Amino acid sequence: MSEQLAGLTVGLIGAGNIAHIHAQSWQGLGARVLVYSVDGAQELAERYGLEVAPSLDGLLAEAEFVDIVTPSATHKEITLAAIKAGKNVICEKPLTLTAADSHEVIDAAQAAGVRLYPAHVVRYFPAYKAAYDAIQAGRIGDVAVARFYRQASSPAGAGWYRDVARSGGVIMDLMVHDLDQARWLCGEVSTVYAVQNPPTVDGVSPVNVAAHVTLTHESGAISHCRATWGATGTTFQTGFQVAGSAGVLKFSSDGDTGYKEELQDGTSGGDLLIPASALGESPYLVQLRELAIGLRGGPEPRVLASDGATAVYLAEAARASMESGQPIDMKSFVSTGAVA
Repeated sequence: MSEQLAGLTVGLIGAGNIAHIHAQSWQGLGARVLVYSVDGAQELAERYGLEVAPSLDGLLAEAEFVDIVTPSATHKEITLAAIKAGKNVICEKPLTLTAADSHEVIDAAQAAGVRLYPAHVVRYFPAYKAAYDAIQAGRIGDVAVARFYRQASSPAGAGWYRDVARSGGVIMDLMVHDLDQARWLCGEVSTVYAVQNPPTVDGVSPVNVAAHVTLTHESGAISHCRATWGATGTTFQTGFQVAGSAGVLKFSSDGDTGYKEELQDGTSGGDLLIPASALGESPYLVQLRELAIGLRGGPEPRVLASDGATAVYLAEAARASMESGQPIDMKSFVSTGAVA
């Protein structure tokens, strides 16, 4: 453990897929971890040597700060409870399911004098950070066109993912990473245009679905994001190509880059692949270390609550574009607060 994180007690709320990665990362950082979840807390604790909190209030009373890894629709309620208890918060993406709710929790955190960080882990994957650094250094000149893609075996066959009111659908759940990347690498967004096939019907996402979102940036750059929930067994793949006036940056996770795909649980039957880096430290560990140091008064991390809110805002605008069939002007778009 670094001296900056000595004596750390983290309250981990949730025990699903991503909780395993967070639990391992906190252990790697030498933290004491208390876990609370409606389901699965005991199993998670036994697997990783964590302590089970008797209740959410009990966890909030003892933890220095909380790490929320629950289903997306619960993020707002739990974040507000932690803020009310005076706790700093790390929250998995998406920060909430609407931009209006994101700004509500941000305002609550500011009023309470606590910090709130969204866990947008892709900013910590080496290839994406390298692209950001190269662009900031001017190595490819002015960015003109960027493409991002992300595909996974569909988690929508069971559980809460198909219910767009609970997951936000493939754009909010999966593409939100690349919407954040597009803005991080290419700058603020002026217009959003989106299509999805097959369409969502009566608030229920198709099991297998692809969405395409085109962003026009204030710089004049154009970026295209594609996200796919594929058939069971679809390998998790991500990549990007960013073209500028003086060069091109390319990355594909299925190339010989040291990246691999792995299931969190061999019995998951192809459900929700999570990428891991075979090179160096886990990006999840790097992320949580940087966020925890920020919560302890260290340098601000590379992702802030406002970034999480903006990613949600872009995903919400994409849904509005799909509904209207028209591009959305981000200067005039207002979050309705409606999830689906």
